Amino acid sequence: MSQRKRVLTGITTTGTPHLGNYVGAIKPAIESSRDARTDSFYFLADYHALVKCFEPERVHRSTLEIAATWLALGLDTEKSVFYRQSDIPEIPELTWLLTCACAKGLMNRAHAYKAQVAENEAAGEDPDHGITMGLFSYPVLMAADILMFNAHDVPVGKDQVQHLEMARDIAGRFNHRYGEHFVLPEAVTDEHVATLPGTDGRKMSKSYDNTIALWLPEKKLRKAIMKIKTNSQEPGEPKNPDDASVYAVYAAFATPAQRAEMRQAFADGIAWGEVKQQLFERVNAELAVPRERYEALINEPAKIEHELKLGAERARDVAAPFIRSLREAVGIRALG
Repeated sequence: MSQRKRVLTGITTTGTPHLGNYVGAIKPAIESSRDARTDSFYFLADYHALVKCFEPERVHRSTLEIAATWLALGLDTEKSVFYRQSDIPEIPELTWLLTCACAKGLMNRAHAYKAQVAENEAAGEDPDHGITMGLFSYPVLMAADILMFNAHDVPVGKDQVQHLEMARDIAGRFNHRYGEHFVLPEAVTDEHVATLPGTDGRKMSKSYDNTIALWLPEKKLRKAIMKIKTNSQEPGEPKNPDDASVYAVYAAFATPAQRAEMRQAFADGIAWGEVKQQLFERVNAELAVPRERYEALINEPAKIEHELKLGAERARDVAAPFIRSLREAVGIRALG
């Protein structure tokens, strides 16, 4: 195993990148990739997309948009490994090896599965109505993504920490049974960007239709930010930033000093419109130059495909020998 620290992050290819993806995963990942002491692995989780998305063209388009996003935001593919999950056949093979070492009870406790069961029961349906094995067992695939490259750190939002704990559990079970093969990964979260709220106050998510797309033109970006839900407090009334979605989004784009300044402005009764205007200006200033790069890249899909293929070759240089050693460990080897 490598003695250098490895960091790994993936984004599911089911939609257009939004601000939550940017501040919660892409931005910290790219910053981490600039650390010369770190080996960085970043991937497009297109197999994960199949868990809930049954629209092939949407998955395909999303793959293009997300890849262009990483490149536009400055990911250096010379210093990091940038690949498409489906280009690494060793990952689904590892998923099966891990599935055979994973307790079903662990999967029963997965948040996504439990939420679907609860929703079914509340509707008077069979508890497993509409639940596929993909939904039930996708934490094992996520574990394989991480363990394939023995990642030490995995930047995630707090809502994903459970999956890292599951990956650690599965890795520990495998190690106990077959010897020490896997590093136990650690979740890395940032309290300011763990789960970014959307325009309606809930977690920013495509499933809630409350996202702010990352690459909106300037005027549309301002319009989207102005739609963020606030309460009815008037200008001059002290406001609580900890209860305001607009502050949570602002905090994700601000320095500690700027956060402190905005918290004071809330105490002084800043108007909601002014908060949103300052948020727009901060977000737009950060994204203006990358937005131009993104527009150029999205019109050159062959250039993006080339980068992904090169990344897959580098990823498989790690994955192929490792899966061979794991096969040996479980007893799948030549007879003579």
